[in-house]
Amino acid sequence: MISDHPNNFLVSFMSKSKIFTLWNDKGVNNEDIPTLRKKSTELSVPLDKEGREIIKTLIESFQERDDAVGLSAPQIGINKRVIVFRNKGFDVEPEKRNKNDFEVLVNPRINQGRGEMVKMAEGCLSCPEIQVEVSRYPEIKVRGFDDKGEKVNKRYLDYLARVIQHEVDHLEGKLIVDYDGTVYYPKNKEKFFEKLFKA
Repeated sequence: MISDHPNNFLVSFMSKSKIFTLWNDKGVNNEDIPTLRKKSTELSVPLDKEGREIIKTLIESFQERDDAVGLSAPQIGINKRVIVFRNKGFDVEPEKRNKNDFEVLVNPRINQGRGEMVKMAEGCLSCPEIQVEVSRYPEIKVRGFDDKGEKVNKRYLDYLARVIQHEVDHLEGKLIVDYDGTVYYPKNKEKFFEKLFKA
């Protein structure tokens, strides 16, 4: 677990960021769970040096991966309210995507959810190899700040609204396994996941 203390923070992020997970091949990942389950605290705005460093680290971690649509700070061990997500090119092959097609939200607050809830299977880097059916609003309004510390007040629709709701859940310590939807996992890992979810 990475401390919120600035000195520890800077030392901890010299290497490529790992993704914190609820489990690994050996079973429950007790080392990462406290960070993923902890409610995140807000970044100071106007952004200070530490805040800008956290945002930079999160963006770099996101851009390192071609398997992520979004990423939250807790997933790389920082319990701060920051998320980054792809805002276009979802259907484009990873190697052809524009690395700059993303947005950052600092201290995001979903202040409105509209429309009939839509159920869809979601995956998560912190819950490897599974998908869970989750119901989300198809339209949300979000307030917060961008990566420069400027105020944001935006409406998001459909898939983008789902991605943001998923990432904001992380800031509350909530993951897809906390929803009641059907869980899908690889047939060859059936025993592993049955044992894991019974634990």
